[in-house]
Amino acid sequence: MADSEKEEFLVESEDNEAKQQERNENLKSTIKETTARRKTNLLQWMEITVSEPEKRSGISMKMQETFTVYLIETRVTDPNMKGYTEDTTSAWRRYSEFELLRNYLEITYPAVVVPPLPEKKATYVWQKSGRDNFDPDFVERRRAGLEIFLLRLAAHSTLSQDQIFQTFLKKEDGWKDMVYSTDFQNKADSKLKALSASFRLKKPDRRFDELKNYSNELQSNILSLLKIRARLADRLYAIHKVHGNYARVLNEWSSIDKDIADPLQGAAHYMDVFANNVDGILDEEEQYADQLKEYLGFGDSLRFVCKKQECLQYDLERVEDSLSYKASQKEMLLQGKTGGFSLSSVKTKLFGSDTPEQRDQKIKQLEEQIALNEEELKTITAETQKFVELALRDIDRFERQKVKDLKEIFTNFAIMQIKQCKKGIAIWTSAKDCFGKM
Repeated sequence: MADSEKEEFLVESEDNEAKQQERNENLKSTIKETTARRKTNLLQWMEITVSEPEKRSGISMKMQETFTVYLIETRVTDPNMKGYTEDTTSAWRRYSEFELLRNYLEITYPAVVVPPLPEKKATYVWQKSGRDNFDPDFVERRRAGLEIFLLRLAAHSTLSQDQIFQTFLKKEDGWKDMVYSTDFQNKADSKLKALSASFRLKKPDRRFDELKNYSNELQSNILSLLKIRARLADRLYAIHKVHGNYARVLNEWSSIDKDIADPLQGAAHYMDVFANNVDGILDEEEQYADQLKEYLGFGDSLRFVCKKQECLQYDLERVEDSLSYKASQKEMLLQGKTGGFSLSSVKTKLFGSDTPEQRDQKIKQLEEQIALNEEELKTITAETQKFVELALRDIDRFERQKVKDLKEIFTNFAIMQIKQCKKGIAIWTSAKDCFGKM
């Protein structure tokens, strides 16, 4: 390879935005392939993009605030679809509106592993990476993450059919009022109930216990990877940037020693190329880190499904205990027993036992309560069984998606590292040639 060709190869800059767009297109194709056999799928007849992040200012709660909005554009590819008279629609959305949409979906569809949002603030990044929420690189990465979030929703057979989600894509005014009118927040289980269910279950479902442990392990492993990657990135950045000092020394040397000035300047040029090359490498690595962070969020989604199952099981066991207690009370009344130490037994000793009419009235009340409990038990049992069936089905879908995605992430990361190593070898080969001409 000639020196000019090597220089052209080495100086060539990486177009990260184009690469991200290409990855998103690949994701769209992958999602369409996975869902091609499904009839109820938004991506089969619609294209969705998130573009043009824009910084705006406004007044919220009597305070001036600055925020970023994103343009959601949809294009109908099948004109025969009912309900979509326009070929294209667009709506500006803030990150907080994406959060509202996700909260609504998670509460409304508790058996679904709802895709996570990209992080609101940059975490687990190398030192020189921008941590500002308005940093252009971070805003662009978050835009790509929001687009992937919408694509995953549109690819889901259940979530894609939700009217609130479909309205989110095409209607800007009045969307929040529509969400709050569903009263979805009152359907959420309280944190106290979730905590009680987690510790007081008598018959926990082993499958969901294993899933909860797995989600914890998944997050722990991904966190370790992200932390190690951030430390390695800092070290790599320092190693590369120190070669900028070598370049300055070689340039100064070339002005002193005229006999070897040209080789020295050539070597200085390649040291500069090596030093500046690291920025593109780490920016590209950051995009792979963002893809791993998505599965960090999926861990929380899995745990949410497990918590809902625990709450349902908790309600089921509570009704079973109540039914068992009332049945034992009825049995004791029929046998003329008062039971162990209790308020009723103390009352009986002090004021005498109930008359036959009073006992019959109590038995009748217990029978009515038992009948109500039995109906409630049937309802909760059916609800729990349906939830478990739907949840296990969606978890199986998620597992297949996870294996495919993580395999693709790590494979592409390895390919990128090999490519960068080859570029580094080419730089040092060129520098060696310069030193050989001295």
